[in-house]
Amino acid sequence: MAILGNIIKGVIEVKDAFTTEPDPVAEQREVLRELLHTARDTAFGQHYNFEKILQSKDMTKAFAETIPFYDYNTLYERWWQRQLDGEPDITWPGKSTYFALSSGTTGKTSKRIPVTDNMIEAIRQAGIKQVFSLSNFEFPADFFEKEILMLGSSTDLQEKEGRLEGEISGISASNIPFWFRKYYKPGEEIAAIDDWDKRVARIAEKAAEWDIGALSGIPSWIELMLEKVIEKHKLNHIHEIWPNLQVYTSGGVAFGPYEKSFRALMGKPVTVIDTYLASEGFIAFQSRPGTNAMKLITDNGIYFEFVPFEPEYILQDGSITQDAPCLDLSEVEEGKDYVLIISTVSGAWRYLIGDTIAFTDRERAEIIITGRTKFFLNTVGSQLSVNKLDDALKHLEETLELKIPEYTLCAKRYPDGFYHSWYLGTSTSMDPGRIAKELDDYLKEANKNYRVARSKALEGVKVHCIDPSVFYEWNARNKKKGGQVKMERVMGEEKFEDWENFVKTEITP
Repeated sequence: MAILGNIIKGVIEVKDAFTTEPDPVAEQREVLRELLHTARDTAFGQHYNFEKILQSKDMTKAFAETIPFYDYNTLYERWWQRQLDGEPDITWPGKSTYFALSSGTTGKTSKRIPVTDNMIEAIRQAGIKQVFSLSNFEFPADFFEKEILMLGSSTDLQEKEGRLEGEISGISASNIPFWFRKYYKPGEEIAAIDDWDKRVARIAEKAAEWDIGALSGIPSWIELMLEKVIEKHKLNHIHEIWPNLQVYTSGGVAFGPYEKSFRALMGKPVTVIDTYLASEGFIAFQSRPGTNAMKLITDNGIYFEFVPFEPEYILQDGSITQDAPCLDLSEVEEGKDYVLIISTVSGAWRYLIGDTIAFTDRERAEIIITGRTKFFLNTVGSQLSVNKLDDALKHLEETLELKIPEYTLCAKRYPDGFYHSWYLGTSTSMDPGRIAKELDDYLKEANKNYRVARSKALEGVKVHCIDPSVFYEWNARNKKKGGQVKMERVMGEEKFEDWENFVKTEITP
């Protein structure tokens, strides 16, 4: 009998039974108050007179009117550079012990985002909240005795001038609570291996010794890891070695494009739970079944604001205009795309995280990630966000019975005009012309702006099918395998030229 599992499940259910219904709007106002109060004597707080904002009649309005939007470059150049140099009390009290490295999907140069002790604790508390939410999914008691394989970046953080640097998943894993270490795999020794291929090889070697009940990580890297385990042990699917695997906690990117290829590695159904952990903090997680939306964590060190995702507010580099309207949680509408703005216990203030979201349930503060501001494809007026591109790929998978876990595209200028040039990561031998027609027809039917663009400057669609491994090698060349590394879905022409040259070298015998 799963005695320990029953105890854990019982504690979770009791905690859930005594939890009152939250009020996300009230929670957010209290979070903002705490952020301003705590940081009022920092250099940033004195510069923008946080004390005056706290005393205003409408604190949220005064906050929005006083402090400009910041993207990473501006915040780093004006404020975070001083923290990196060791100055205390710049945007948050004290010094930052950690800096999260994040090249994201935009280039080789790593961003250095401060991670304070308060943020470490906020991430830990968010993880606990997510564990308690598992009571909503009705897992059997013995699930809570199984091990959890977390595939992130290396926990071997680099020490530089008194600070520790690494990706946020590595920082989080290096700070896991002592009581969780019994369940945590691959364990501290393997997790510290910096070389991703060597780390995955060790995971494959040890896989038979573990009783994995849950997986956690970015979909593309989880799939590659599972494939290595299956190959190493000559399996038909992963459940032959981990029969008790019941949950996959996805994160970092939308799971939709990976769903078909991921399910193909399974021997039985697995519950997929989405999470939203960024370098800047733990933002949201899926708290209940019956939806793929995630609940914003509205009471835990992050204050959220929302800019309507409209072309007139988005600049060429993906940043937003300073005159863009900005809403708080009480003002948003369901079904509309917003640029996400955050202020945090790590000293990010009105910070453009680069993601766009839409609310599916305002009362519950539930959202879905709809894309990236940098990946908004509007070169010839098509106005395609990443979620619309993902929908088109899902349509291809279902209609043409394909698996397409990776893709990228560019509005590329050819001698006869602009085309949307797609590269699809798939092992199919299907005629690319047939795929291009299906893709074009779907987008014309599903998106009015695309249909108008096709009648004017956009000449059509070109499709190139390549092995998915080419995408992973591109990431390895430009950034690093594993961790928070994600493939850019939309490229500018200069980057796309580099990509196409890379593809040629990879597929040429």
